[in-house]
Amino acid sequence: MRVFGIVLIVLGILMFAFNGFNYTTEKRVADIGPLKIDKQENHSIGWPVYAGGFAVLAGVVVLVTSRKKE
Repeated sequence: MRVFGIVLIVLGILMFAFNGFNYTTEKRVADIGPLKIDKQENHSIGWPVYAGGFAVLAGVVVLVTSRKKE
């Protein structure tokens, strides 16, 4: 459980630093004989800032509760 708590804390800190990420996909629009037309689409995945705070808080709670059991 301690490892899970540490992972949550690190993930929460990274969520504070980066508000999301973007990626690009390529989609075939037309394929007419030797002519091929592709389209690039940009996608964005984001999360609110408070989600990082919740992750850090949950990680601290997991760490504290795992120490009490030992």
